Amino acid sequence: MQDPQLVDKNGKPVVVGDIVRIVKLSQEFLDHFDEDDQVLILSMIGQFFKIYGIDELGQPFVCKEWHDEQGRPQTHVIALDADEMERV
Repeated sequence: MQDPQLVDKNGKPVVVGDIVRIVKLSQEFLDHFDEDDQVLILSMIGQFFKIYGIDELGQPFVCKEWHDEQGRPQTHVIALDADEMERV
């Protein structure tokens, strides 16, 4: 059964496998990262991501991978609040 609290900014239900567009990220969340990581994370706004799962707090999460200057992968897994995403 779908958790009625898992919705996007428009109140549309969100489930694992759905595609969402990140519409914003909270400054409180961003403040946990250094400036370089913030730039990468902010670049996710406006992009589309698949919901990969629900975290231990009941929030849907997405994942993005970048490669640093040496070609090493960096991955960020971000749990989203309803007002931070729009289901497409």
